[in-house]
Amino acid sequence: MTKESFSIHGENLLKKVKELIEEGNVRKITIIDKSGKELASFPLTVGVVGALLLPMLAAIGALAALITECTIAVEREGESKKEGNEQK
Repeated sequence: MTKESFSIHGENLLKKVKELIEEGNVRKITIIDKSGKELASFPLTVGVVGALLLPMLAAIGALAALITECTIAVEREGESKKEGNEQK
């Protein structure tokens, strides 16, 4: 299991989460505010698609409207495609 994090602005939060889900090897996504407080954590299981993702994406969209900066911590199965932080 590998871990990585991305520092992003709130308006890009939903887009980045969707990209991570599409990669397919993400096991858990945690959203952390700029003070380090965990706002939400979403475990992803193999085969989660479509309608099952809608409640999670709606919650992330609501968070994105409320926060300006955050960090997405990602746990991946296997090797990571990207390492380190990405600023958007």
